[in-house]
Amino acid sequence: MEYTTLGSTGMKVSRIGLGCMSFGSGREWMLDREESETLIERAIDLGINFFDTANVYSLGESEEILGDVLAEYDRDAQVVATKVFAEMDPDNPNASGLSRKAIEQELDASLDRLGMDTIDLYQTHRWDYETPIEETLRALDDAVRRGQARYVGTSSMWAHQFAEALHTSDRLGLERFATMQNHYNVLYREEEREMLPLCQKEDVGVIPWSPLARGVAARPHEEQDSTTRGETDQYLEQMSYLQGGGKEINERIQELAVEKGVSMAQLSLAWLLHKEWVDAPIIGTTNVDHLEDAVEALEIDLSTSEMEYLEEPYEPLPVTGHE
Repeated sequence: MEYTTLGSTGMKVSRIGLGCMSFGSGREWMLDREESETLIERAIDLGINFFDTANVYSLGESEEILGDVLAEYDRDAQVVATKVFAEMDPDNPNASGLSRKAIEQELDASLDRLGMDTIDLYQTHRWDYETPIEETLRALDDAVRRGQARYVGTSSMWAHQFAEALHTSDRLGLERFATMQNHYNVLYREEEREMLPLCQKEDVGVIPWSPLARGVAARPHEEQDSTTRGETDQYLEQMSYLQGGGKEINERIQELAVEKGVSMAQLSLAWLLHKEWVDAPIIGTTNVDHLEDAVEALEIDLSTSEMEYLEEPYEPLPVTGHE
């Protein structure tokens, strides 16, 4: 395993982060507790020390499972990230969003489910259009000062919103967003226009979600419905991965993977790992073999010409992931 410094935090994380959305009973393709535990334990065996979950993943089950497993290991050796924003209780209008009330009660609930006193990285899951960013940042700053979070981060939004948040923190002397978890992979590169250059300029750690384009970059485009998730993932229908040159990119991934004797998933992940503004992609998987393959992708070298060959067919796509 390789490790890197996460943005300007000084905190060391594995180059591969384990995404925990697949743990629990939220959807039919997800893992039960025993299967989830096996996957987390294997990740630790492989040297992964960075785990990303959210309160909304299976409505807290993911946090509970992750916390129970990590309790059996050295907590100081692990870096745990979770998120807040999405609706946790349809009967409670304050159980979502980024108001002070929502952040404080959901942070307490996440800490309880994780069985931890402090979360290493507490992230806002999306932009809250109903709450002033100043209120959100003050609540997060207080959480850090109370010792409930070490660092704060955020996720998909427009670059102008992220710039406003960073400027507000600087102006008011509040804790800054140290990380950006955004939508970025070989088939979706809209973040390269503004968000990624901004993160690089501001020394913000980048931990992309959906690094394999919800599986579209991991198998031939003719086989997208060959898995349970491919058949049932309602969000996949909203993505435009196979538009704008996507099919040709998919075919080039197949071609290069065969030449190098690796899987398409490994090659697609290697492409992302070669991007200098990426710290640690968040890998979501339901399979130990796929997890092991992801770690092996760290050993794949891509030349400049091979990177350009994969990228050349790309055309602009509709922005997705901010909603």
